[in-house]
Amino acid sequence: MAGAVLASSMLMSGTAYAGMDRGEMLGNTCAGCHGPGGVSHGPATPSIAGMSKDYFVESMDAYAMGDRPSTIMMRIAKGYTEEDIAAMSEYFSKQKFSSASQPSDSAAAKKGAKLHKKYCEKCHSEEGSLADDDAGILAGQWKPYLQYNLHDFTSGTREAPKKMAKKLKKLHDKHGQAGIDQLIEFYSSK
Repeated sequence: MAGAVLASSMLMSGTAYAGMDRGEMLGNTCAGCHGPGGVSHGPATPSIAGMSKDYFVESMDAYAMGDRPSTIMMRIAKGYTEEDIAAMSEYFSKQKFSSASQPSDSAAAKKGAKLHKKYCEKCHSEEGSLADDDAGILAGQWKPYLQYNLHDFTSGTREAPKKMAKKLKKLHDKHGQAGIDQLIEFYSSK
C-alpha cells in the first residue's frame, strides 16, 4: 500500500511540473530566499521579479565566477548551466515587481530623492524603478538589503562600476553616511 501511495504522489508531482515552463520550474528553486515569483519577503534578500534578463545573467555570472561577494549565491550560481540561467532570466523578467511593505522616514526620503537625482538618476532612471537600465531595481527593495549592498560598495568589499564608484565617493565625501542613509530611505520608501 505504501508503495502505491509513493508511486501516485511521484506521478502527481511530475504531472504538476509537466506543463511548467523550464524557467519557471528552475525559478521555483529560488523561492526559498527570493520569494514566490521572485518577490522577496525576507529583508536581507532582494526581490528579483521584473529584473532585466541581461542584469539577471550578469549577476549570476558574477556570483559563479566569484566576482560578487555573497553568502551562498556563489555556490548556487555555479550549479546552473548558461541555458538554465537564460531560462530563469526570461521567467523572472516577466514577473511583476512588488515593493516591500516597510516603514520609512519621509523627511530623510525627501532628502534622498534629491541625492538620487544628483548622483544616481543617470543610471538608475525613473527613481531607481526601471529594470531596463540593466542596473537592478532599487526602488521598493528591502531597506536592510540596500544597506548591506551600499555598505559593500562604499567599503570596497564589492567593486562598483567605475562611474558608480566615482558618484558614490562624491556623495559620501560631501554628505557622509547620512547621505547614504537618506538615499536608502528614498529607495525603500517607493
